[in-house]
Amino acid sequence: MHENPITRPIAELSADLRLGKLTSIDLLENALDRVAMLDRKLQSFVCIAEDARAQAAAADREIAQGRWRGPLHGVPVAVKDNYLTADMPSRAGTDAPGVHFARQDSAVVAKLREAGAIIVGKTRMHEFAWGNVTPPSKNPWDLSRVPGGSSGGSGAVVAARIVPMAMGSDTGGSIRIPAALCGTVGLKPTFGRVSRAGIVPHSWSLDHAGPLSYTVADSVYALNAIAGHDPKDPGSARSDVPDFTAALGQPITDLRVGICRNHMFANNQPDVDAAIEAAIRFYRDAGAQLVEFELPILAFSLGAIFAIELSSSTAYHSRNLASGAVTGFTNDVRTLVEMGRLVTGPDYLKAEQLRRVLIDDLAKVFADVDVIIGPTCPLTAWPIGDRTVRVGAQDESVLAASWRLTYPWNLAGLPAISLPCGFDSTGLPIGLQLASRPFDEMTLIRAADAYESGHGWKEMQPKL
Repeated sequence: MHENPITRPIAELSADLRLGKLTSIDLLENALDRVAMLDRKLQSFVCIAEDARAQAAAADREIAQGRWRGPLHGVPVAVKDNYLTADMPSRAGTDAPGVHFARQDSAVVAKLREAGAIIVGKTRMHEFAWGNVTPPSKNPWDLSRVPGGSSGGSGAVVAARIVPMAMGSDTGGSIRIPAALCGTVGLKPTFGRVSRAGIVPHSWSLDHAGPLSYTVADSVYALNAIAGHDPKDPGSARSDVPDFTAALGQPITDLRVGICRNHMFANNQPDVDAAIEAAIRFYRDAGAQLVEFELPILAFSLGAIFAIELSSSTAYHSRNLASGAVTGFTNDVRTLVEMGRLVTGPDYLKAEQLRRVLIDDLAKVFADVDVIIGPTCPLTAWPIGDRTVRVGAQDESVLAASWRLTYPWNLAGLPAISLPCGFDSTGLPIGLQLASRPFDEMTLIRAADAYESGHGWKEMQPKL
């Protein structure tokens, strides 16, 4: 029995809201109570919406009048601080003077409001979405450890059961890394599936918008609300948007599951490998076909995404570089923004050429498989302040290690999801990652939901 309604998944909340067993005001107060009780420890919200109660009251009136908008109607959610909002300031994680953002709703926030969601507040992020730690936010499973980044605040508030869904952004893993480290679901849709209009850019051709949530279904409800073409985003795709909930609860006996042994399993913590191997056995026992393959180009692609990310971030910050506003950035972000000046035109072109080869190689792989399985991260959450960590048999930079398994899906623009698949020997969550063909979120959701339904990981909550 759940002691607080807000800790329940969206499907349950939505059913009770529609039947009048719950009110949106009740849920909002539950969420705000948990913010007051827990966020002094987590430090994961940067702003609470002053109009949240008015939003909830309006939702209650509409639902009572039979004007139900869908599963998100009346449900409290949060958004990352790089999503522009009309009712709250946006800072993109920076305190630098001279940096300002418009008070208007991003396309995703507008769609969430249209779906009836209650935007409770904005979550903390690593400055300008650059890093993997999100200071000073903490991991709900162990307050001495990082929640991941750059959407660490969203990962923490969902893991702490403050809200069932929070939006994140993902350039090299920034939705899926916090999801893995905090034990939540994190969905990165196909590049172009969700509009990025009104989201402070990090890297134009790598940025993705997507949800972190309690369950796979919660992320699916969010995707249904936010997907679709938007002429205000030049990267937005003109692709049909199905009802993604149709993929929930479907069999996987025809599924072909690909396993890339030369990269995804090259150097992981033993507990991570053990959890993923158990997940692979689950798919085999459920009737899926396992297909092992190698993708040699992954040995060279980290340099490609780093060159693209550095140069495009520096291009975005050209005005801040010229004005000197970058002097107010944190040291790590300022260094990275300035480093982009060192990426030459030929360097950038070679990186884009490698990206094209990777996309073509993955297309050949997906002729024989439906999803690719592996760990989300090669390690679990590391102590706050640590710059290196033991991974497998060697010490490794946490920056290099944490996104080693997530960035390929940004470089290729493919949909990917992280979901809980167990815990390490110290009780920290482990993330399972699945990826699929472009615009084939239906297969991705089907595979993820089947695994989640066969396990009880989604019921596990940190004891804060």
